[in-house]
Amino acid sequence: MNNNEHQALTVGKYLISPLTKLLENGWYSASVSIRSGRGPGTTDRVVRLTRLFRDPLAAVEYALDEGRQWIGLAGQPAQPA
Repeated sequence: MNNNEHQALTVGKYLISPLTKLLENGWYSASVSIRSGRGPGTTDRVVRLTRLFRDPLAAVEYALDEGRQWIGLAGQPAQPA
């Protein structure tokens, strides 16, 4: 059961990093890290999402979408970090 980090996206001042985990039952869980700031002023929130996925890429896309929604920028273009 490994946690896998995937390609992070930069959206404005935020770094959105999707995370997936293969569960014992063969499904994937998803989480998303939302980071802003630098140095001692860095804030990092990690949100565990409750939906499960059969496909790890679907879990990644869901986590990225949830991260964009969390910062209020759903549908905004993003740049790879």
